[in-house]
Amino acid sequence: MIREKQSKTGAWRAFGIIVVILAIVLLLENTLKPTSILFAVLKKGAVYSLVAVSMNLLNGFTGLFSLGQAGFMLLGAYTYGILMIPSEARDSVYYIYGGSAISSSVPELLERLFGETGAGTAVSLVLGLIIVLIAAGLVASLFAWLIGLPVLRLKSDYLAIATLGFAEIIRAVFQWDVLGRVTNGANMLKSFPNFNSFNIKNAAGEVVLRLSTFVPVLIVSICVLLIILLINSSYGRAFKAIRDDEIAAEAMGINLAKHKRMSFIISSFFAGIGGALFAMFSTTVQAKPFTSAMTYEILLIVVIGGIGSVSGSCIAALLYTASSEWWLRFLDNEMYVGAFKVPLLRNGFRMVVFSVIIMIVVLFFRQGIMGNRELTDVFGSRRKRLKKAQKEDKNGGEDNG
Repeated sequence: MIREKQSKTGAWRAFGIIVVILAIVLLLENTLKPTSILFAVLKKGAVYSLVAVSMNLLNGFTGLFSLGQAGFMLLGAYTYGILMIPSEARDSVYYIYGGSAISSSVPELLERLFGETGAGTAVSLVLGLIIVLIAAGLVASLFAWLIGLPVLRLKSDYLAIATLGFAEIIRAVFQWDVLGRVTNGANMLKSFPNFNSFNIKNAAGEVVLRLSTFVPVLIVSICVLLIILLINSSYGRAFKAIRDDEIAAEAMGINLAKHKRMSFIISSFFAGIGGALFAMFSTTVQAKPFTSAMTYEILLIVVIGGIGSVSGSCIAALLYTASSEWWLRFLDNEMYVGAFKVPLLRNGFRMVVFSVIIMIVVLFFRQGIMGNRELTDVFGSRRKRLKKAQKEDKNGGEDNG
């Protein structure tokens, strides 16, 4: 009973934090210049947050070491690109293969139901986005179910190698010319709606309300909240039991195969959605970026944030993105102090310093920034300490009286 009450309290606190973050993002987006690099960092950081949390669900909360996240992101990204390219752009995108096997996008199909202009177009775009994001997650989870049947019998490093191999195979298959009329082979998919497509404009075409950063943060927040609710449910407790001790979990009646497969599929579902959001962020889809290096980036974020902490993954994703894409950019440019040239500053030096910073963080924060704690736990413990201090002060005053 006490545990359920604490879970509900934690979920409500998480919801409150998310609402505050969304309000701040909306205010900043419509106050600062839209060209500010802050918004690019927030968009990419939000996407990486979702993928990192999905990996943490599997690696941190269930104890399954998987390295297939880039493969599931690729599936989600291609699903989004294939289903969202408008019909008038398909011939120019698939020109090498003589056209696309799919003639219309999902929003265009919905436009026939809601009308071709005005509110109908906006509704079809939003509805189409929701449908395609779910489809991206389902495609990734379908592949996770298929490969999960054999690979989830493996443990530790063997599971990691098997899932890493799957990601590389998927990347090669999607560049296969035989699938060119669907995936466009090794060429990129483009001309689909991106985050800027959700800015609200007036009749003259001027932007009256910017939502290009708010939309990805909102989608990621909803997904992360769903993962938090899952972790705080009986299924989440079963995942943690498997992580802590498989033999004891099985003795308590937990079906190991079923719960491992469930965790793997759910993690892949949200990774697929993250891949679709990554496609919207980069405005193009191509198999080339979804290499094992991307998986290692996500794994690094999970380790820095804390294995077993959702809040840690989100914070680490934002810090990682801001450091690599923004704060250390000046290190790539030559700098002069008077006639003296500052040594070492040149293209690529940024990543050297960034690597050193990561090493320092890993050395001094062995369990990550948050360990296995959440922001809600931190706020809750501070509130308890405050109440305890107030109570002690009150009792001390009464004793003195």
